[in-house]
Amino acid sequence: MGIKDHFKNMVNRGNESTSPLKSSELSSVEAEVGEITKNLERERQTREGIGKFLKHPIDVLTEKPVNIFIVSIPLALILLIAGFITMVASYGIQVLFTSTVIDDFVVFAVLIAIVPVAILDFKEQWRINSLENALPNFFRDLAGMNDSGMTLPNAVHLVAGAEYSTLTPHIRKLDNDMSWGAGFVEAMDRFGKNLGTPLADRSVDLIAKASKAGGDISEVLRAAAKDTFEVVNLATERSNNMLIYVIIVLVSFAVFLFVVAILVSTFLTTMATAGASAAASGAKGFMGQIDLFQYKRLFTHAGMLQGFFSGLVAGQMGEGRLISGLKYSAIMLFIAWVTFRFFI
Repeated sequence: MGIKDHFKNMVNRGNESTSPLKSSELSSVEAEVGEITKNLERERQTREGIGKFLKHPIDVLTEKPVNIFIVSIPLALILLIAGFITMVASYGIQVLFTSTVIDDFVVFAVLIAIVPVAILDFKEQWRINSLENALPNFFRDLAGMNDSGMTLPNAVHLVAGAEYSTLTPHIRKLDNDMSWGAGFVEAMDRFGKNLGTPLADRSVDLIAKASKAGGDISEVLRAAAKDTFEVVNLATERSNNMLIYVIIVLVSFAVFLFVVAILVSTFLTTMATAGASAAASGAKGFMGQIDLFQYKRLFTHAGMLQGFFSGLVAGQMGEGRLISGLKYSAIMLFIAWVTFRFFI
């Protein structure tokens, strides 16, 4: 039943017990209801989709790291297309084969596209790790205070005065909810949603279901503390074990740049000089002239591609997420560009 129908029923019931409303008054009431309905619909549209983005663009872009692609990818494409058109218009299509300026535009376009995502993802992972590392201590302290005879609201209030890194503001919000009369399960459910991490959702769901089933709440909290500690410990152990492979990927990239630098500065340069001298003297059978510029450009492309994709591999191996490798990709791509542009 819509708002208008509901309001008409109320008016009709009122008409049965009181004097009837005039048609002009009824029309005025219907107009007000219609205006309220339109306002509610507009408000609903600002909470999702394009409407939400137009009203709170910063919040939408930073809500998830990948959301920043909405801005970074178009900016990167604009830079790339504008640079391509400008260079071709100024120097002709041959600039694609005789200059590295187009390569520079490609590199900076890629960096513009991935650096914001890498920064936001790094920040988000730091937040998640800080929250999840503090959860076992919070549950353990809460269980200990409840064991000592404190009620849950008093225990939460006392724990809210302690320091739990980035978890502290969320604990104080939980304390406020319970102080206003919210039940423990209800408050904990909102607490888990505010944290927004997989481990927090799992722990809060465990506590809520165990509390509804009955039993000693202290034991439930202690079990949640043990579970979160084991999960965090396993994640840390996995990260430490995979660190050596991330280092191998980074060292392999550095070795590639070193080998290319030696190859270009000694072997290819010497061969290019010898080929030019032989061609100038009219000697035959030695070898053709070596285009050192094309070789450098070929190695430049190879180094940049290796840096970008090696970074993705390092992220997948080290943290189990491809997007976490974008920070390595951005760093190695920039190092490759600087190395080939200024040192090789």
